[in-house]
Formats: sequence, C-alpha cells, structure tokens
Amino acid sequence: MIYPQLAARFELYRHNKFMDAASALFGGVQVISQLTYNQNVCSAKATDNYSNMNTATVTKHYQKVLRIQTHGKSLGRFTNRVQEAVKESGIQTGLCVVFIRHTSASLVIQENADPDVLVDMENFLAKLVPEDGSYIHSAEGPDDMPAHIRTALTHTSEQIPIMNGRLALGIWQGIYLWEHRRHGHMREVVVSVMGN
Repeated sequence: MIYPQLAARFELYRHNKFMDAASALFGGVQVISQLTYNQNVCSAKATDNYSNMNTATVTKHYQKVLRIQTHGKSLGRFTNRVQEAVKESGIQTGLCVVFIRHTSASLVIQENADPDVLVDMENFLAKLVPEDGSYIHSAEGPDDMPAHIRTALTHTSEQIPIMNGRLALGIWQGIYLWEHRRHGHMREVVVSVMGN
C-alpha cells in the first residue's frame, strides 16, 4: 500500500527539517537523534531501507565577510581568500556561495591564466555600456550609472561546489571581483559555506 510509504517519507522529511532548524538555532551544534518509526505508520521500512537509518546528518553552515580593496576598473582575483574560508569551515562536501554586497561591482568566475582575457572582457563591457551615454542618474558621477548596468549584466553571486574540503573549480578558473567604478572602493563579499 502506498500510503504508509508516503507517510514514512513525509515523517523523515519533517524530522530532517526540524533537525536543520535545531542546528541553526543552537549555533551550528550538530544534533544527532534516533529516528524511530511505528510499525503501523511505516510498513515500508524494509523496502525503503528505513531500518538502516538510525541517525540524522545535519548540514553545517559557516559565514565569513571578506573586505576587499579595489583599485578602480579592474578584475581582482580573490580565489585564495574564498578557499581559506572553506578550510576554516571544516566542511568537506557541500556548496560555497559568494555574494557581493554592492550594486556597482560584480563577481565572475573566469580564466586565471592569461591576463589578456580579463582585458578583453573589460574592453567589451566598456563598449557595451559606455560612460558617455545619456543617463538620468548621474548624481555620483558619469561612471556610476554605467557601473550599475554592468553589475546587472554580470553576477552579484556565484556558487561553487565543495569536494574534499576544497573549491571544485577547474584548473583554469578563478573567482574575481569586478570593480565597475573608476576609483577604488572597499568592497564586502559574504562567503557562505554549507554542507557536511
């Protein structure tokens, strides 16, 4: 009968959501609990392998804010700083989300070997979104509105899988902060790591 199987799966889902919430509430302390199921509710134990499941794994969460000084329009690689945050988290398998807290700078994952790639990208975006356009918003200078548009066309966040405690980037990939303003700024990037 399908109803006991669905009831058992829902109960497991509900238990795991509770465990994740408990972990977050208690500051990431790993909570382990016995899962017990009433034979009347779950007659599908053997077929769905619930009988072997006696502990719940709780996802760990770690956050760090990176402060990065930029030097005017350019792409600055900060892959190593993100990797350090992953290492500090102690998470071996999971996901790293990198998010910039600004609207005139962005994030990209791009080639880390040939610097000409970065020059070509900057030149292309400068042609696509010129500073001499007739923009209404100009209170912060002629480079501000183009910087907002460039940010909208690129990314404010990136997601990178974590494998064996390291960012699962390709050999030629690096994480870059792309400053779209003429002058340097202190930028904040939030690194969120989650997994086991």
